[in-house]
Amino acid sequence: MLDETPELDNPDFMLLRLGRRLRKRQGALDEWWRYYRGRPTMPQLPRNAQQAFEEFQRKARTNFCGIIANSTVHRLLALGVTGPDGAPDENASRWWQLSRLDSRQKQVWRCAMAQSTGYMLVGPHPTRVEDNGRPSPLITAEHPSECIVEYAPETGEPVVGLKAWHSDLDGYGYARVLYDDRSFPYRTAERSGGRLPWGPDSWVYVGEGDEGEPHDLDRMPLVEFARMPDLGEDPEPEFAGVTDVQDRVNLGVLNRMAASRYSGFRQKWIKGHKFAKRKDPETGLTTVEQPFVPGPDNIWVSEGENAQFGQLEATDLTGFLKEHASDVRDMLIISQTPAYYYAGDLVNISADTVAALDLLHVAKVREHIAAFGEGLEDVMSLAAAQAGVLDDYTEATVRWADPQYLSPAVQADAATKLASIGYPLDVIAERLGETPQQVRRISGGAAAAKLLAASLLPANPAPTAGNLPDDEGAGGG
Repeated sequence: MLDETPELDNPDFMLLRLGRRLRKRQGALDEWWRYYRGRPTMPQLPRNAQQAFEEFQRKARTNFCGIIANSTVHRLLALGVTGPDGAPDENASRWWQLSRLDSRQKQVWRCAMAQSTGYMLVGPHPTRVEDNGRPSPLITAEHPSECIVEYAPETGEPVVGLKAWHSDLDGYGYARVLYDDRSFPYRTAERSGGRLPWGPDSWVYVGEGDEGEPHDLDRMPLVEFARMPDLGEDPEPEFAGVTDVQDRVNLGVLNRMAASRYSGFRQKWIKGHKFAKRKDPETGLTTVEQPFVPGPDNIWVSEGENAQFGQLEATDLTGFLKEHASDVRDMLIISQTPAYYYAGDLVNISADTVAALDLLHVAKVREHIAAFGEGLEDVMSLAAAQAGVLDDYTEATVRWADPQYLSPAVQADAATKLASIGYPLDVIAERLGETPQQVRRISGGAAAAKLLAASLLPANPAPTAGNLPDDEGAGGG
């Protein structure tokens, strides 16, 4: 029997653990691949009426809340951190790349937009060391279901944080209470199935001393990124104001589907026909035989003298479609999402129209940038403390990509005009959305090109009409 000791460095245990995870996800991978190849599961008849209605309802769901949240996430991109003078900070750039924040920051923004908050946790890197011998900082993205922060009511500053999670390696829950100078580790008293218990006897302290485990970060290492909370209110997701409209959209789609399914096509009727009846010998129930089956190769014939056939008018679905479009526009307007995410009648619109439609959305994103930028400065300050760097990153500047979309032609024209009035090249590169590293590379390359051009000029240029001495230029020949 293979050893199932819950240790990551135990190959026997990891063989079974990863193999079971591989088997568990195989079904989902096969299903997604079938959809990708255009070979989804064939439609099946429901087993009962309840299943039929649930499947019918499931098809009525249309996810606009995800579009609203992601439309903001797409515009949030922190490019890096510079010092107070605008120059790229080498330490911050190294920590940024070490923690892969170019991609992991999106996980935090998406949590904030979809679930009201996201978190970043700063701690020692398990393998990397700074030049001074201290562990390099590791910045991790954390989920709001595992983290929470308590703020001081007097100052509004974070004072205590909690990181709690369930480990499926050994079945226990783990937690760590975080302060500005120490942390306290806990573990659940018993194994659980994934849901953490919060009773008074559910947790046991597993630290080495009663005073906790000290650290020298000088602040609580968990940073919260809350999505635009009102003063004195808890934060809400990006689509919080339109959940009722989302439910209304789904109900409208369900009504339209019902109308389309049961009366969208013309229903047939017949009168004056005498239907044959049959009695089931086992149950004693009388059933009516239905000889009129719709089909392209079927002809309906009745022997009744006054039999008549006809059909009902089809239900007009135009009203349902107009109602749906109106509800979707309401969602986009209330959530300040650009209307072109639901194109509708927008065809061949100009760049000026796109900018006008973007106005409220860009203003909202800039408000997020202002709040999240402060949080990233706190993260960099914690990273510096972890690395033993004495620089004050509260005065640093977080560079963000411009949330407003501009075509390359418009950007080039703006850059040319800025250069013509004396803007430095590095400032222009920043306005074009280049990273701090790219700004330095562009500036260095331009300076090197100018130096090379100057070095190729002759030391004593040949005389021309513009540089002849006065006596030579006046007495020509």
